[in-house]
Formats: sequence, C-alpha cells, structure tokens
Amino acid sequence: MDFGRLITAMVTPFEPNGGINWDETAKLIEYLIVEQKSDSLVIAGTTGESPTLSEAEKLELFKFAVKQAAGRSKIIAGTGSNDTAHSADLTKKAENCGVDGILLVAPYYNKPNQEGLYQHFKTIAEATSLPVMLYNVPGRTVISLSTATTLRLAQIPNIVATKECASIDQVTAIVAGATEGFTVYSGDDSAALPALAVGAYGIVSVASHIAGAQMKEMIGAYVDGKVTEAAKIHQSLFPLFKGLFECPDPLPNPAAVKFALNERGYQMGGVRLPLVSPSESEVAFIRNILSSL
Repeated sequence: MDFGRLITAMVTPFEPNGGINWDETAKLIEYLIVEQKSDSLVIAGTTGESPTLSEAEKLELFKFAVKQAAGRSKIIAGTGSNDTAHSADLTKKAENCGVDGILLVAPYYNKPNQEGLYQHFKTIAEATSLPVMLYNVPGRTVISLSTATTLRLAQIPNIVATKECASIDQVTAIVAGATEGFTVYSGDDSAALPALAVGAYGIVSVASHIAGAQMKEMIGAYVDGKVTEAAKIHQSLFPLFKGLFECPDPLPNPAAVKFALNERGYQMGGVRLPLVSPSESEVAFIRNILSSL
C-alpha cells in the first residue's frame, strides 16, 4: 500500500452543539483532496479529536469518508488508544467499513516499556489484514517507541510505515535500518523537508489543511532534485508550520487549524472539552500568519 507523500490528519467538523457536522465533513474531504492535493486522509486520529469521539462516531466517520473520497484518496482510520483489546476490536470494525489502512498512536498514560509497546502494536496488527502505520509522538504520550522496537515491528508483514515525531535523528536511524518497503513519515510539519533529506518518504500533516498544495509542490521539488526550490517553499511556510502549534503560547492541536479553516470559510466549529478555542491574542496571531501566506 502506497499512502502517497502527503497525508492530511483531518480535523473533525462540529456543529455548535458539539455533534459532527456531516455537510461540512463532506466539504472538507472534497477540499483536502481537490484543492490541497492530499494523497491520503487520516480520519478520527488525534487531530480529529479521537479521545473525545465515541466509537459509534468514529465508525460513522470511517464509512462516510470512504464513500465521500470514492477512491480518490486513501482513507486511514485512527484506531489507536491505550487499550490494546479495544484498539484491536475497533480496528476490525474499521476494516469492515472499507478503509484502506490503520494508524495506531503509541499508548498514552499507561507508560508501557518497549516490550509492552511491541506486544501492543503486534496484537492490533494481527487483528487486521490492512496495512498499519505506527505513530510515535512522545510529546503527547510521554513514552517513545525506540528505533529498535520500530524496526522489530517493521518485520510484521502488515506494519508498513511509521509516523515519527521524536527527532530527525530517530527518523534517520529508522530509515537506515528499515527493510525495503517500510516507509517513514514525518509527523512534524516543520521537519518535513529535513526528514525528506534523511530518507523519509513524506509527511502526515496538519498544516496541509491550509497549505497542502504548496507542501505537495515542496515535496515534488525535492524529489525532482530541485532542493533550492523546495527550501524556498519550506521557508515561506515555516511561520505557518510553527505558528499553528505555538500561537503564541502552545495551543493544543487542532484548535488553531480549526480556527484557520473557519477563517477560510469552512465551518469547522470549535473543539470539544477539555480543549478550548483560541483566545483573543491567539486569534490575532493566527490571522496574522494567514495574512502573510
């Protein structure tokens, strides 16, 4: 399975009452595929506020996205959690919804050791025939999937990729040690081009909601050997990459990008508690970034 170079970790649009806004979900999927050139979409991942989505909502989102995308973009279901048995069961149900792949975030709070992480991902991968992408994001989960454990998991036939947020050093080490066919994606927009330079295949992005077409151009330029052109695009987008997460104090994803989409005319609604929408100073900061694009 080739998930492509540009994968968008899609937000979940909400109604004012907090329910899922299905009309806007359809519009968002079209916009991300047609205008922002996403090769794949992650549905109900952490950017989609998976911790506060019910299982019924996730399954409905999977089915809806598969139907709306209609084969134009791969649909990757976010089925990871810190409960191995529940993630395995949800993964089976997601497969029945017709999704193309699975994204499994490292388990949070429990703080398993490396053997526990290995057994967690192995158990879930064995519950499905779909290709699986690991997701290592120690800034959110506290624990980090080591290079050695990632490479061990890469030996499992349907574990085919990882979304890596630990460091460029770890991206380098995984790429260097991985078997042919195992791909590494940066999970950090600001590290996308540096990650490509050390052998990553692409990016699982949040900023691609706003600048996906430019990011696709940047990746294409790099792949074609136009490194200076790729660097210029990266430099122009760097304030957006950093600003969506710093704005000006760290603002939990996806509050900033949802507001940015609202500013662009896509009615994403707010975020579910315990997340909150941007403050007045954060709103001004985001608007300033958007005005400079």
